[in-house]
Amino acid sequence: MGKSYRIKDIALLSGVSTGTVDRILHHRGKVSAEAQQKVEKVLKEIDYHPNMIARSLALKKPYRLIALIPKYESGSYWDKVNQGIEKAKKEFFNYPIEIEQYCFDQYDQESFDALLPEIMPRNYQGFIISTQFQERVRKLCMDLDQRNIPYVFIDDYINNTNCLAFYGTHSFESGYLAGRLLYEQIKPTDSIALFRIIQKKEDPENNRSQRENGFRDYLHKNKYNGRIIPIHLYSKEMEKNEHILESFCHEHPEIVTGVIFNSKAHAISSFFHRKSWIFKLIGYDAIDANIEHLQNGDITHLIGQRPESQGFYSVRALFRYLLFEEIPERVNYMPIDILVKENIQFYKNYL
Repeated sequence: MGKSYRIKDIALLSGVSTGTVDRILHHRGKVSAEAQQKVEKVLKEIDYHPNMIARSLALKKPYRLIALIPKYESGSYWDKVNQGIEKAKKEFFNYPIEIEQYCFDQYDQESFDALLPEIMPRNYQGFIISTQFQERVRKLCMDLDQRNIPYVFIDDYINNTNCLAFYGTHSFESGYLAGRLLYEQIKPTDSIALFRIIQKKEDPENNRSQRENGFRDYLHKNKYNGRIIPIHLYSKEMEKNEHILESFCHEHPEIVTGVIFNSKAHAISSFFHRKSWIFKLIGYDAIDANIEHLQNGDITHLIGQRPESQGFYSVRALFRYLLFEEIPERVNYMPIDILVKENIQFYKNYL
């Protein structure tokens, strides 16, 4: 463990008074530019970090954070994000950090909008924001910027914002990878099914769209000459989806390969499994339902995004920024994990 430096030590090394060092470390009062430079030089040389325990005990009120994420069921993608947030809560339980969650329907922007009048009047010191509805999130960020409240993005990065940090996968590149994985299973003239979950007021810049762009880009660059057939499904209308998939099978019996750019691959694989129809599907996220279908061969590949890590690191970034002013890297891409039935049993999202 490195040496513990006191204000007195830093003052001696810097050639300034202890009062000057105290003002610089705690951002109170004015100091000369020369003194500021001397102290900062020493702090950098000794790799100084504030005593977090002492600082936390000195605080009169806790920092309150809010996580604005989609609703989730046990074992789902956003449940995995929540598990990362909960792990962060346990790790930092000795410090004055409180985290509240507000959940919205990820397929309905109106449910996101409805939460904001309840949230914004309250006193929060940091936000974790899932970015499904980018246009609306931009407006929220402008409000937070005016109030000097830091915020972290998960799920997708939004350009031209002042976010403290982002944690997630590179949407375009993960779609490009999906294109490669699928193309290796077909002939250049085979048709492909592209499954989409319809949502209200869909943002053309969301990560699903960017994944699809990457997917199509790979196929285009590799001279794919087949047809891509979009199939639109509904997030909460299972009976209607059954009819849509039945019609697809009737109209396109020649198509036996497809892709979906979210965690709902298991819903499609369940349909084809019940029909004993051999269909090669690529999907996203190592959630429990998808893993089951990967293991039995209904899904050929899953692209993992480490949602637990996204949740954990988002909390940690705000925690370290608020408690001792550590500024994280702004864009933090998660590894793009390729999962197949032969390696899924060893896949752990180690934090």
